[in-house]
Amino acid sequence: MEVTGARWRKSTKSGGNGGNCVEVADNLSDVVAVRDSKDPAGPALTFGPAAWRAFVTRIADRA
Repeated sequence: MEVTGARWRKSTKSGGNGGNCVEVADNLSDVVAVRDSKDPAGPALTFGPAAWRAFVTRIADRA
C-alpha cells in the first residue's frame, strides 16, 4: 500500500539515544502506517484503523 503524504512521528516513549524505535503515520485516510525509524526509505507495515486501535489497546493493557 502506498503511504505518500504520511507524516511520521515517534512515540513520546521513545528514547532520544537513537535506539530501536518505530514511527507511526496516522494522518492517512483508512490506514495507519508503521516503519523502522532507522530505515525511513524501507518498507512500512499498514493497518486498518480498527486493527491499529486493537493493537495499541492490547499493548497498553500489558504495560
